[in-house]
Amino acid sequence: MNKIARKTFPVVNMNTARCGHKVEKAISELLGVIEVKANVENNTVLIKYDITRITVGQIRAGVLSVGYDIIIDQEDQIELQEKEQITRYQKLRAEVIGSWVFAVPLLLLSVSRFFDSFTYAGYLRMLMALTVLLFFGRGFYSSAWSKIRRKIYGVDLLVAISVSVAFLFSVFNTFWPQYWIINGIVPTTYYGSIVVIIAFVLTGKFLEIRTKGSTTLAIRNLMGLRPKTAIVISQGEHQQTPLKKLQVNDVILIEPGEKIPIDGEVIDGASYVDEGMLSGEPLPVEKAIGSKVTAGTVNQRGRLTVRAEKVGEDTFLAQIIRMVQEAQSSKAPVKRIVDRVTSVYLPIVLVISLLSLMGWLIFGGESRVAYALYTAISVLIIACPCALALASPIALLVGVNKGMHQHILIKDMFALEQMHKINTVVFDKTGTITEGRPAIVGWLWAVPQELKYKQILLAAESRSDNPLALTLLEELSMKQKVKPVDLEAVTNIAGKGLIVEYEKEKYWVGGKRLKQEFKAEVKGALVEMLGSYEEKGYNIIYFGKEDQLLSIISVTDQLKPSSLSAIRELSRMGLQVTMLTGDSERSAKAVARKLAIDSIKAEVLPDEKETYIRELQAQGRRVAMVGDGINDSQALACSDVSIAMGRGTDIAMNVAMITLMTSDLSLLPRAIRLSRRTVRLIRKNILWAFVFNILALPVAAGLLVPITGALLSPVLMGSVMALSSVSVVLNSLTLDRSKI
Repeated sequence: MNKIARKTFPVVNMNTARCGHKVEKAISELLGVIEVKANVENNTVLIKYDITRITVGQIRAGVLSVGYDIIIDQEDQIELQEKEQITRYQKLRAEVIGSWVFAVPLLLLSVSRFFDSFTYAGYLRMLMALTVLLFFGRGFYSSAWSKIRRKIYGVDLLVAISVSVAFLFSVFNTFWPQYWIINGIVPTTYYGSIVVIIAFVLTGKFLEIRTKGSTTLAIRNLMGLRPKTAIVISQGEHQQTPLKKLQVNDVILIEPGEKIPIDGEVIDGASYVDEGMLSGEPLPVEKAIGSKVTAGTVNQRGRLTVRAEKVGEDTFLAQIIRMVQEAQSSKAPVKRIVDRVTSVYLPIVLVISLLSLMGWLIFGGESRVAYALYTAISVLIIACPCALALASPIALLVGVNKGMHQHILIKDMFALEQMHKINTVVFDKTGTITEGRPAIVGWLWAVPQELKYKQILLAAESRSDNPLALTLLEELSMKQKVKPVDLEAVTNIAGKGLIVEYEKEKYWVGGKRLKQEFKAEVKGALVEMLGSYEEKGYNIIYFGKEDQLLSIISVTDQLKPSSLSAIRELSRMGLQVTMLTGDSERSAKAVARKLAIDSIKAEVLPDEKETYIRELQAQGRRVAMVGDGINDSQALACSDVSIAMGRGTDIAMNVAMITLMTSDLSLLPRAIRLSRRTVRLIRKNILWAFVFNILALPVAAGLLVPITGALLSPVLMGSVMALSSVSVVLNSLTLDRSKI
């Protein structure tokens, strides 16, 4: 028995990085806990622990002791996570609205000289700015403090420093303006600028979170693959039993069309089961006595009686759910472009501020102390451009809208920013590169075609349980408009095919084993063609009369028309292309040859797909995973950028950051080009954001005082903010007019 468990739990009220640190610390101190990682982005904590030394209840008690809670029941977990995400969105929206409600009147109060005649105008502005700092700006401080501890210097730290210095400086000037006046400096306050900075930065965060995809909807849909109840056969009676009460060795009846609730072994009956969630392949798998079945798969036509071997959290489907949760929870936050720039820009600002302080103290003359303090503080205030907060969100928002017009649905803004780094694209085969449904690709006749033969074949296939029968029915009845005859007898042979009688003659249709039983031989030119079909991995249907072979029908999952051109385009863009599939090695190699794909991995299970992605990442590859099925969900969740096909499963689309809204794979190279152009635009925006501030920093440092006597003023600071913000917005709009 495995003593080590890894589980993901939602955490109640863990909204900031500081909260995450407290939860991690509380859990890590518990005896028996091996590893713990809190993810503030989706309010979860991933815990690795020894089940022989600590229970989930004891872990929860440890979390409760520091004022938080974890949800143990899985059904409640999903509801809580969705509630937390909605709460966070609504809270941020309220903060944005609230900050602008204060920002507009305060800005008017700050720039209008009419209000300066009122005795308490300065105190009113101070109280309004303090209100915004306390109620809407607290998140910047907790985030900045958390990042400082991890040696990350991002926008939040720059905002926290600038607004704090600006507020304290303004408070000093409000109560003790005489200090500056006696030194020949006109005291100024920056209350309006403080509130505008906070409002702009919060607006940028809100624009980002609006397009962020839900991480819980995919888990909810995965859990929806399990039925709520099962029919348990006990002492000859059928009992409807809740899923939670199922036990190992229970005998369960599964009717046609029902989802299988457990992992087990068939002890009676025969049927075909849709196992696409495991393999991704479109053809159902035949099941008979002794066959294994898996929870979440769908029984199609026959009735099955199954003995349970794994139930509840031990089933393979439950493992998939846990792995998707872990992949989402353990993914490290991406390093944003703006944060990287800020980590360089912030030290430069601090150095300029220090140089200004030292320069004025050494060369400033009689009022050197006052000028040194004033200019050093002014540099820190002007260092925080509102445009920096908008540089990335505005460009990404325009990129998201541009993608939508191109049928590229981008649910996570960060994915658009990160996609330009991708150097490896991993494709699922079925439904992504191929159509995802069987089609007839070859029909050879060993005898002259007769309408009667097609009519008999149609009548036979209409009585067949084989999934491939649907393909033949569509071809004969819908496309060729053939009418069936009335058969005299029909016999289904499990795993082989069926035998029918018409006009006292026996006809048969099925696989190679049935052909061999009737001793029908493939002769002449058909031998070479059959060999070619088998080499390509096609499924073969044989149709005959007695010992005479009448025809050979080859069926396969065809390539999408856009697959070849899209993969060639990706290769021209310098990307490595790999294909993963649960299908056979022979079938995978046949597809790879047609598409000139050198790297393939066949017969892989969902967890093996995830392992393969992580192996590539360990080699330093930046991986985009493209899939459409439930079996791709783990690989999608752990990849650097996840992409789903618009006609795939809801689960794949909910896990993925980006969805190609049609089955046209040529949208993928277009999405990568869109990402590259968007990132170039973000870099231009950052450049524009800094151009105005770089020009204003010398003024703030007092460089022009000996020449013009000019120091930084609120009017100058407001102009800098306005010009830089307008330049960022106008530059971002150029993407909407460009072609990709």
